[in-house]
Amino acid sequence: MKRRTKAPVPDPSTFPTRRYDLVKEFTIALVVVALLTAGLAALFSSPDVRPVTLASWARADGGDFTASSVAELGATSGTAQYGPPYNNTPDAAQKLGPVGLQSTAGVRIPVDTADDFVLGPLRNAPEPRAVTAALAAWDAGSAARHQAWTAAYSDALAKSGGGVPAQGNYGPVPVLTARLLQLARGGALDGQLRAQGKFYETDYTRSLLFLSDGSYLESLARAQHLGGDQWGMMNETGNFPGQAWLWLYTFWYQIEPFKSSGNADALIWGLMALLSLVLILVPFIPGVRSIPRWTRVHRLIWRTYYREQTAERGRRE
Repeated sequence: MKRRTKAPVPDPSTFPTRRYDLVKEFTIALVVVALLTAGLAALFSSPDVRPVTLASWARADGGDFTASSVAELGATSGTAQYGPPYNNTPDAAQKLGPVGLQSTAGVRIPVDTADDFVLGPLRNAPEPRAVTAALAAWDAGSAARHQAWTAAYSDALAKSGGGVPAQGNYGPVPVLTARLLQLARGGALDGQLRAQGKFYETDYTRSLLFLSDGSYLESLARAQHLGGDQWGMMNETGNFPGQAWLWLYTFWYQIEPFKSSGNADALIWGLMALLSLVLILVPFIPGVRSIPRWTRVHRLIWRTYYREQTAERGRRE
């Protein structure tokens, strides 16, 4: 048998070559991607709205801040009456039938609005003698006196329409709230409500609760179409597209009986859980699982496949 000779190995230098500058290609790609990213971000990104703080609230609407401070002192604010996880306010929990969903976990973030939002920050800051005397007078008063003072001053503020309230027996409340307004305008209150004794102070829970008890934050939200009755859950600040996939969840808040129910959160959660369960069980529900077969929608979707199968059978016949 004649041995087969091996083909000679070609010399790489005989092949045509083309210069390729990897650094140049990488630099061009990096610049193009960076420019596209910056341009698309400028056109389609969400607007950078300045954060709402206690300081900005106090400077923009001192009357609303003062009225909210009085409500915190008198434990009549939304947070004070919310129930778990902040406090044990009776009959305030969201329920689904006989099951108290909100109260099941109990109080996990205890909040005493009078002490945490007003009295505590005032005690922790260097205070003039008048404020120190007002704190002592508050501590010496009974719970009934506290309620009487805050209720009277709250009514006086409402009647004044943002002006100076009429003279009355308000106890130390005007002095306390006036000093708290000064602290807030100077920015000290934001820091005090975030201070939890940790290295990184990133817990904004108390600041947000205080803000939500006033009308200022809600007015800003409604101006951006973020209110609950404005489909706010699926909107974005400005004229930017928001979370369209949340339409079904926020839809229920727009209709009765959920729209006027104080128990809407629990009811809608239960309804969405039920709808999700029905969707999962569609393949096991008699009648419902046969709808695609009855409607023959699948043949419309896969019409090309069925057309080819029909033609193939015709050729075979």
